[in-house]
Amino acid sequence: MTPPAVRLRGIDKRFGAVHANRGVDLDVRAGTVHGIVGENGAGKSTLMAILYGFHEADAGRIEIDGRPAAIRSPHDAIALGIGMVHQHFMLVDTFSALDNILLGAEPSWRLGRARAAVRPRLEALMADTGLHVRLDARVEDLPVGERQRLEILKALFRGARILILDEPTAVLTPQETAQLFATLGALRARGTTVLLITHKLKEIMALCDQVTVMRSGRVVLDCPIAETGIDGLARAMVGRRVRLGREALAATGAGAAPAEDATAPGAGAEVLLDAHDLVWHDALGVARLDGVALRLRAGEIVGVAGVSGNGQSELLDVLAGLKPPRRGELRLGGRSFAPGHWLDPATARELGLAHVPEDRHRRGLVLPFEAWESAVLGYEGRDRYGRRGWLDAQAMRADTERMMDEYDVRPRAPRLRCGQFSGGNQQKLVLAREALPGPRVLLVGQPTRGVDIGAIEFIHARLRALRDAGGAVLVVSSELDEILALADRVLVMNAGRIAGELPIAACTETAIGRLMAGAEAAAA
Repeated sequence: MTPPAVRLRGIDKRFGAVHANRGVDLDVRAGTVHGIVGENGAGKSTLMAILYGFHEADAGRIEIDGRPAAIRSPHDAIALGIGMVHQHFMLVDTFSALDNILLGAEPSWRLGRARAAVRPRLEALMADTGLHVRLDARVEDLPVGERQRLEILKALFRGARILILDEPTAVLTPQETAQLFATLGALRARGTTVLLITHKLKEIMALCDQVTVMRSGRVVLDCPIAETGIDGLARAMVGRRVRLGREALAATGAGAAPAEDATAPGAGAEVLLDAHDLVWHDALGVARLDGVALRLRAGEIVGVAGVSGNGQSELLDVLAGLKPPRRGELRLGGRSFAPGHWLDPATARELGLAHVPEDRHRRGLVLPFEAWESAVLGYEGRDRYGRRGWLDAQAMRADTERMMDEYDVRPRAPRLRCGQFSGGNQQKLVLAREALPGPRVLLVGQPTRGVDIGAIEFIHARLRALRDAGGAVLVVSSELDEILALADRVLVMNAGRIAGELPIAACTETAIGRLMAGAEAAAA
């Protein structure tokens, strides 16, 4: 029999008191797509980091194509034909795509000669794989999907036959995700072996040949994809049944979910935020918001759907006070705001508006800070945190411990640096900071991006609990399933405008898809 492309036996790894991998065995057949799933902190990323040489296992052995392999660095992994595409791309933004591919693998010290030598090889590789990239464009000018193709192309150019992808669709639009899936299918047909780390179980079912589920550092399920389903994978990941969607019940203790027959608040519910005729232009003069109007009422969750780049991010920024509009009016907490005297984030907090940003790394946390420092950002002016310019770090740490307890942030370590938490626990820490004070209005961008299914259930329950307590929640998400699971009504954006509004009872993928494409609301 042909040996597996990758065989791991007894892989064990500790980081101090954390036992990340516990005797892990894994076989990956050549020329297949093999999914690896698990909750944040389950050990899957550590396992792949060992395979790629970022970490060395404390015990165990690795075989590549049936031969023992000593992998002590990424250089060793690359030499064995292993490539890795990270969730946060490893690219130099100011370099061209071509120079990023060359970096560290230059065939000549003369850069001009090196570029000329590799260009024909890259063009042939792009034609063969469908991974088309503008080689002379600077990375900072490339859209996210093209940057990801560049990362894959870079790995293949360096001889990768085994490709590790870490959360590859976390920041992609649905169209870019479909394009990536077509690319991975073509690579599989060429004999490339793909290890896919993702939290999105639908993607596992759609793309993978085999799936391995990890929990608490161990493999708890390993089977062909035809022998399992989404419910079975979710149960294996979490160790119990996971309830998502509109049928979710208060089974986790994470907050009450609405009853099956819950309806959106009527016209008589208090309007907590009222925005009218919002217009905002980018640096090139393009209208990213073009006459947007919306109201948020007490006791409702409003979802904003749309293809990424149609004004959803700018809407959040304007409503949160991060970007003043060129035109428009906003009413919040009994006050009115207009261009020239627009809302600012500090005033927003005073008036009961909180904001969970779309990008937790750039806007939600300071990754080198300890958790307690990020957990009070924007709220450090509270009386309990100090007076006359002196901060009370002990009070801040005590509050952070309470946040971690209530929002199940793991590990419960206020002194741990933010960058050392998993993505799901980082997100829960940001949500705890913004939602625990009980804001009247909560703006949330991409609430579960890069988050495992257990944390999704938890976060959704918390948002519903805030709604049920009389708050208003505005959710922007690129995941249509998430919008349908949470929202009482849905606004669809297209080209900077509200293309239509639908009560949740009228929402179908077809109806929303028509509005996302710019069709009239009546046609939906």
